Amino acid sequence: MKKIIHPANERGSNSFGWLNSKHSFSFGHYHDPQKMGFGLLRVLNDDQVQPAMGFATHGHANMEIVSIPLSGSLKHKDSTGREEIIKTGEVQIMSAGSGIQHSEFNASKEEVVEFLQIWVFPDKENLAPGYQQKSFADALKPNELLTIVSPEGAGAAVKINQQAWFSLADLDPDIELNYNLHQKQNALYVFVIEGAIKIAETQLNRRDALGLEDVNAVTLNATEKAKVLLIEVPMQ
Repeated sequence: MKKIIHPANERGSNSFGWLNSKHSFSFGHYHDPQKMGFGLLRVLNDDQVQPAMGFATHGHANMEIVSIPLSGSLKHKDSTGREEIIKTGEVQIMSAGSGIQHSEFNASKEEVVEFLQIWVFPDKENLAPGYQQKSFADALKPNELLTIVSPEGAGAAVKINQQAWFSLADLDPDIELNYNLHQKQNALYVFVIEGAIKIAETQLNRRDALGLEDVNAVTLNATEKAKVLLIEVPMQ
């Protein structure tokens, strides 16, 4: 097993007044040659956007972009004519494919929106752009893993153009959960949204992360009440 630990306080940081963003990997004005991604996971941004503010129209290509609101809601608009509100308890994926223009704004004029935005390289380039949005609020049960992103897009999961799986878990203290990787060539990136867990003999606290390679299964133990995101991706 190979381990790489990314403490929360060692993430990159950018603040522009309307935006406070923490970067697990190199992004924008933050560049660390040792943090260019984890396999085909390229970006994990932890963003807070002030009321009625957001990202003006900009373009993407050949990237699978997953957004997960943690509090508040996002307003999405793109060049296909789609306009959506993405709420807490929902997951959105935008497959940029051959190219798409979009904007993202805080849908509220009063409350800050906090969300994770995660980029994964696709398994094929220049696909037709796509979009999916699903609610997982009713499907997420305490002390169980729930898949919210998968290649099949079944159930509460949105479909990603990659052999990648994202899972969420809300854990009570002292609960243990096992996670079995889907494919031998994949690795696992564990991000603690809230609380604290122990995994692979490593203690992780709020916003800490751990990358694990050469592993088939792992056990998570909640050392306090915790919310955890597991991202399984190919390494190449």
